[in-house]
Amino acid sequence: MTLIQLFQFILSISILVILHELGHFIPAKLFKTKVEKFYLFFDPWFSIAKKKIGDTEYGIGWLPFGGYVKIAGMVDESMDTEQLKQPAQPWEFRSKPAWQRLIIMMGGVTVNFFLAWLIYSSLSYFKGETYHDLSKFENGVSVSESGKKMGLQSGDKILKIDGKPAERMEVSTINMLFANQVTVSRNGSEITFPVNEDGVAAVLADNEAKLYFGPRFPAIIDSLTPSGTAKAAGLLKGDKIVGINGKPIQFFDELGAELSHYKNQNIILDVERNNVREKIDVKVDDKGKVGFSPNTSVAQKEFEKTQVTKQYSLLEAIPRGLTRTVDVLTMQIKQFKIVFNTKTQGYKKVSGPIGIIKQMPKEINWEFFWSFTAMFSVWLAFLNLIPIPGLDGGHVVFTLWEMITGKPVPQKVLENAQMIGVIFLLGLMVLIFGNDIVKWITGKF
Repeated sequence: MTLIQLFQFILSISILVILHELGHFIPAKLFKTKVEKFYLFFDPWFSIAKKKIGDTEYGIGWLPFGGYVKIAGMVDESMDTEQLKQPAQPWEFRSKPAWQRLIIMMGGVTVNFFLAWLIYSSLSYFKGETYHDLSKFENGVSVSESGKKMGLQSGDKILKIDGKPAERMEVSTINMLFANQVTVSRNGSEITFPVNEDGVAAVLADNEAKLYFGPRFPAIIDSLTPSGTAKAAGLLKGDKIVGINGKPIQFFDELGAELSHYKNQNIILDVERNNVREKIDVKVDDKGKVGFSPNTSVAQKEFEKTQVTKQYSLLEAIPRGLTRTVDVLTMQIKQFKIVFNTKTQGYKKVSGPIGIIKQMPKEINWEFFWSFTAMFSVWLAFLNLIPIPGLDGGHVVFTLWEMITGKPVPQKVLENAQMIGVIFLLGLMVLIFGNDIVKWITGKF
């Protein structure tokens, strides 16, 4: 973790927290509701800085887990109920009509949603979008072992995920983890298959399997293992393997699958060297290997061929920004499918602040910074809408109940629910931080 990574994280969170809380603060003020505190970060016992202007104390807390506005006459995370024992005052939250209270509570998530929309629209307009186009994978994809467990095969051309066109590799690698089914072109036929949860679990368990499929590339030797049978047989760097025992080999992923059939056996490799084809006798070891690494620069060149950059006009960028925001929100909702699944064990991959900071670039990258801020803004909007007491969603549920039934929820019920919610959220925070610390200590980030 570096100071630059920490700086980018704190700056992003500060922007999001301030704007989220402004989403509550502004409508509260418009409806003449007293706001007692407006804080960036939390301030148990003491604050780093504070200043009172009018009725409101503005400050910066020392605990960087978010922020808050304390609105008079509202049951919130401060659990300050002394004021609530007194008769309601006209400037208190509890005295306002239900529709005004609903707007105040929805203000934060509304700001988060529109902020993400603004950022994504701006990124699309000013930077365009660079991605790897799956339609340019002319030879299909090369699939890792965990990808094969999901149901993919090397050579597949990915067409659809849950019935929707799969256009971008970066999006598809994530969406497939949450999908029910995938449609591919395989050996000239269109096939739809269900995503195997065991494969999803394997991808999540493998820290190196973030790209569990990629472009196919030729089997060109880069380096040879000193004690490997390939070196002993006379294979050289730059040799291109094009066949095994007379069977044509076009791609590196075919080589590994074919070698696995000849463990502890001698084979004849067809090799192209300086545009001349040779036959070389090689022994395969008990693991199905001959001892060489492929030329990754060739793989990189194949990957670069699939990269495109799409530019957007202003009129195109605005709806595109909305689409990107909705797509991120949809993805975050879907991820609960694997986070709380005991088979995929996605909860083991959940990261808190430490994990997030370590994912930040080690040098200032403003495009990444704003993309991350937009994504996290959507995440905060979604998280706060979950109907758990202690979050905005919990307050919204109680307010909607009052609007539907015409009867307010009893004050004691609100207080008890808020207490349960705060305890739950604190427990969740301890779990996430504990998971972060364990992964940090064990080096599994």
